[in-house]
Amino acid sequence: MAKPQDEQTPERYEELVKRLDQVVARLESGELSLEDSLKAFEEGVNLVRQGEARLGEAEKRVELLLSQVGDERTPFDPERPRSEASPEPRKPARAKAEDDEDVPF
Repeated sequence: MAKPQDEQTPERYEELVKRLDQVVARLESGELSLEDSLKAFEEGVNLVRQGEARLGEAEKRVELLLSQVGDERTPFDPERPRSEASPEPRKPARAKAEDDEDVPF
């Protein structure tokens, strides 16, 4: 048997987040009974778990794609300062022109 519309898992991550926002708003309204609050809280927890799972899958896909091109990246760490997170991009080397030899610097 299919789940009711409001209990179906959203297909897109953005829809999942929107649904979670709606659940939180209902809980914060203070207008739900205890039983309805518990049901809404349970739904919210399930939505959070589904969102975390989707983000984990996306992260694995990105890591796989990067490994296929031989790009080794440092995993994101929000606590690490920017200077340690990744090196500054290198400027492309300028091709040496024949008349560059005459330039004293």
